[in-house]
Amino acid sequence: MPPTITKAVFPVAGLGTRFLPATKATPKEMMPVVDKPLIQYAVEEAYAAGITEMIFVTGRHKRAIEDHFDTAYELEHQLEEAGKQAMLDVVRSVKPDNVQCVFVRQPVANGLGAAVLCAERLVGDEPFAVILADDLLVGEPPVMAQMVEIHSRHGRSVLATEEVPREHTKRYGIVSGQEITPGLTSLSGIVEKPAPDVAPSTQAVVGRYILSPRVFHHLRNGKPGAGGEIQLTDGISALLHEEAVYAYRYSGRRFDCGSKLGYLEATVQLGMSHPETGPEFSAYINNLCAGHAAS
Repeated sequence: MPPTITKAVFPVAGLGTRFLPATKATPKEMMPVVDKPLIQYAVEEAYAAGITEMIFVTGRHKRAIEDHFDTAYELEHQLEEAGKQAMLDVVRSVKPDNVQCVFVRQPVANGLGAAVLCAERLVGDEPFAVILADDLLVGEPPVMAQMVEIHSRHGRSVLATEEVPREHTKRYGIVSGQEITPGLTSLSGIVEKPAPDVAPSTQAVVGRYILSPRVFHHLRNGKPGAGGEIQLTDGISALLHEEAVYAYRYSGRRFDCGSKLGYLEATVQLGMSHPETGPEFSAYINNLCAGHAAS
């Protein structure tokens, strides 16, 4: 039986330049969608998949992420003294008691592959998840839980994918291979950000991975790829020569919160479905749309 996935790596050392000036002093992963920062959605997704060790690959400007998952003694004491139990429960739910958060610094931002490689000692010799908080994925069951189930059946690396317009292939890692069951493809190749006219397919990798620890060897010994950086895609491509890798078309919806438009879409969608704000916010959006249609 394949090993259980208990560790997830969160590469969070990026500068978030697409959201300046908001990210000048605030990590992009701490930007809120309704009432939770992006990184918390990612951690909750991992936890729902049975993962309890969260490994954050950070930079020197990302201290707020570490603080967010730490215990806030003063805040908890004040809420407890004021009898605000509901708020206290929310604060304490950020990190369940059986979750361990570990932080490692990436000294130089040199690609996603380099960020993942920083976690090698903490991961050890076991399969692990990689979750990019920029991609907010909403699914039932949660997307990482879907992938863990695939891994439990096949015992190999699994990449979450979705179909994208051909003109967008240059934004993603693009896979090719043979579909073995509906939604599950055994890969024959993967290429980073190919031009639309040479892309082998329109099946794009999004920010969820379950990877064999063997990928570390290929990241450590590989050459810089696109942009002169250590690309995770290149490590996976080399891994393909040694063992099977699967692409899984997940069930759910992705919001690209690394872009302004995707972030706004996520805010509206999750705001409309939020148990506290949903009914009133939905009515506001509907009225707004009706007003635009009338004009």
